[in-house]
Amino acid sequence: MPSRRHDLLARLVPRVRRSRELDSEAAERARVERWHATLDRTFPTRLVPGFDRRFCVVTEELGDFAVHVMTPRHVVPERTVLHVHGGGFMAPVDAFHVRFLARLARDLRARVVVPDYPLAPEHTWRDSFEPLVGLAARWADPATGGRLTLSGDSAGGGYALAIAQAVRDRGGPQPSELLLLSPWGDLSTSTPETAAYDAVDPWLFLGKLHAYARWWAGSEADLTRPEVSPALGDLAGLPRALMLCGTRDLLLPGCRLLARRAAESGWDLTYVEEPGLLHVYPLLPFLPEARLARRRILEFLR
Repeated sequence: MPSRRHDLLARLVPRVRRSRELDSEAAERARVERWHATLDRTFPTRLVPGFDRRFCVVTEELGDFAVHVMTPRHVVPERTVLHVHGGGFMAPVDAFHVRFLARLARDLRARVVVPDYPLAPEHTWRDSFEPLVGLAARWADPATGGRLTLSGDSAGGGYALAIAQAVRDRGGPQPSELLLLSPWGDLSTSTPETAAYDAVDPWLFLGKLHAYARWWAGSEADLTRPEVSPALGDLAGLPRALMLCGTRDLLLPGCRLLARRAAESGWDLTYVEEPGLLHVYPLLPFLPEARLARRRILEFLR
């Protein structure tokens, strides 16, 4: 059963984030565009105590967007983690991502590469996909980054999977493994049971899910493309992977679809489904379930 802390957070998160269903897609689009006009896109390190003393960050430009490379100080990195952040494709890197990734960097003695890709609705997948595939291929090269873990949470988990498929198809060095936290791998309507989870997920909302999917795809016709819905694409020959998801998660049916298709294709995917847990629970603070998930992640990555 979920811990008391988890249940408390399940009540607090929607209130703190003022989570609610959209009134209309047009109103939501206008709200998000106004928000984007005021965004501070600097790397958000405030939840990592002593960040500047413990880590260094180099920010590079990749076309029209920034890529942050975070490395523990006084460490020669032994590997690279390329993490594609979540946020419905319409929210930037946030402090909880950085908190989670800083711990990974420390525990794995790794550099962590975090692209701050262009956001919907002003942008679609077409504005960042090719640069991110090239970025992953560069860090997978042993001469550049050594062993590469390609990871992502929520929308970023699906995007990471799409990038892995493209890197595989183009040949050359590949990531050693994939880490997928509640990935949004199917932006189409191929999992109609998703609607039933709208009632149990306190954080995500079905109307927003459909709107953000259309914005990111750019057109209805692109919703089933593997670059947009990689769970519907070819899964054979991908690196081994670990996927975690809870059952109070609107994206659960898509994760189950991905697990089924992985088994059918022979892809080495370990799927961990935790009863009663929230969306991207490994990133949430102060939870015993998150600590257990981090231990499982480290065991997998080591």
